[in-house]
Amino acid sequence: MDFIRQTILVATIGGQPQVVTFALDDLLSRGIAITQLILIHFASDAPRLQQSMQKVVTEIEGPRYADRSLRLTLFPVATNASPLSDIRDEADAHLAWEAINQLIIDLKEARHTLHVCISGGRRMLGLMTISVAMLHFGHQDVLWHMYTPDEWLRRSQDGAMMHLPSRSGFMLIRVPMMPWGSYFPALRQLTRPALNEPDVLAAPRQVLDYAEEARRTAVVKQLTERQKEVLQAFAQGLTPQEVAERLFISVKTVDSHKTVILAECRNAWNLPEETWLDYRFLAEKFDTFSD
Repeated sequence: MDFIRQTILVATIGGQPQVVTFALDDLLSRGIAITQLILIHFASDAPRLQQSMQKVVTEIEGPRYADRSLRLTLFPVATNASPLSDIRDEADAHLAWEAINQLIIDLKEARHTLHVCISGGRRMLGLMTISVAMLHFGHQDVLWHMYTPDEWLRRSQDGAMMHLPSRSGFMLIRVPMMPWGSYFPALRQLTRPALNEPDVLAAPRQVLDYAEEARRTAVVKQLTERQKEVLQAFAQGLTPQEVAERLFISVKTVDSHKTVILAECRNAWNLPEETWLDYRFLAEKFDTFSD
């Protein structure tokens, strides 16, 4: 990877090459100085995919972008073990995620700004890319989808038209997304590639599950036996009225115990006072709780 900081468009691509140039043209028209274009694609010899990528190559090397310093990089989805021509099962999904994860890690470690368009190619590629982006994006990075009016969808099908007129109604739509890795950097470290691990997210899930269990244990230790019974009932998804009926106590007593339990939860999860909590929080966090 280059160590000169760049603004890069990363796009998934399948048989519709025009989605790439539509996105590129829109970003350039906004004054965003894209210097590199990376195409994420399956490592397939399928004629339709090969023709699609060749159309993009031809456009990038053509006169429209001749006055721009724009480099094109093809990124076939592959691991050290083998290239991936499609996602046919969960093992393939994990391999694809791992490959895209490593690409984004490398780009962010080089401090590049990323604009990622997920409109092209298999939907699964887009989903993988969203998953990775949530971990590694900074606040300056953007995830894009696109809207193309039906008329222009028909006219541009299969790359028949690679650029749109200015008043076509085409829109790049910013996908609302929280860059969780920016807020919790430890998440990024947990998703570093793991050797011989069939589930690429098993290790981070295990760490996070352990942390959640520690919080649950801290809460339970502070409760009386009756409060534990109330918590167990809420953990089974019961409402306050149903808890009262099961334990043969009043709803007012249930609410009193609930207030104490939620206060302990607020401490254990380090939640601000203004964060609203109710009995549904207990059902979500303690669904595996047994006395």
